[in-house]
This record gives sequence, structure tokens and C-alpha cells, in this order.
Amino acid sequence: AVKVQRAISRQNGKVVEAPLKTKNAYRTLPLSADAISVLKMQKCKVNSSEWVFPSPAGGPMSPDSVLHMLQRVLKRAGLPRIRFHDLRHTFATMALQNGVDVKTVSSMLGHYSAGFTLDTYAHVTTDAQLKAAQTMGNILSRAV
Repeated sequence: AVKVQRAISRQNGKVVEAPLKTKNAYRTLPLSADAISVLKMQKCKVNSSEWVFPSPAGGPMSPDSVLHMLQRVLKRAGLPRIRFHDLRHTFATMALQNGVDVKTVSSMLGHYSAGFTLDTYAHVTTDAQLKAAQTMGNILSRAV
């Protein structure tokens, strides 16, 4: 699992630790075994650093540098440029489309309520409702 308990931001030109925006943003998220393995290997590479991905100077990486790295990876893969926030939306949309309940998705995103998540991703839940109605229709028509 990973604990989300601080943010890194650039303030007045300096990279600093900052508190999270809301109390719900502080959370513990489960990770897959593959993700844990990759993070453990990375941590071994940086030895005594408190950061899993330290900057060349040894402190936290600049958010600008992390975004630049993401853009390079996307370009190499032939994918369009996106922001990190877009990855959150992709996760939420795919999770909801694949049957993860809205309360779980809401808590993983750090939203203050499942209602907020439902409002934000109404298009996904509407699609899921249509699919559920079609599935139930198919089941009932076979039973008759």
C-alpha cells in the first residue's frame, strides 16, 4: 500500500513539501504486487534517500521534471500529451466502467463524498446503467 500524506509543489521557485488540500486527500491506497515490486527495485537503486524518486540534488523531484518525464514517455509510445490530472480521470472512468463501486473509486481519488464522484462521472454511471438495463433485458427475455 502507499500512503498519500504530503504533496510536492513549486512555491516562489523552490520545490517544497506542502499539505494536501483536504482531509480526505490523506489516504492509504492498495497497490498491485507488480507495482510494489517495481517500487522496491527503485528504492534499492536510491539507497539511503528518503525519496523513491529523488532529484539529482537528492531532494524531491520538481513537479515540472515529473511532467516532462511523463511527456517524454507518452511521445515515445506515440500517445497524445496529457496532464497527470488526466490520468486520475482515466483511472476513475475505467474503474467505474469495469464495475468498481463508486464508494471505492471516491475514496481512492480522495473525494469528500461518493456523491461528488457520481456528479463528476455521471456520464460513466449513465452508460453503466444502460448496460445494466440491456443485460437485465437479455436475462428476462431468455427466461420467458
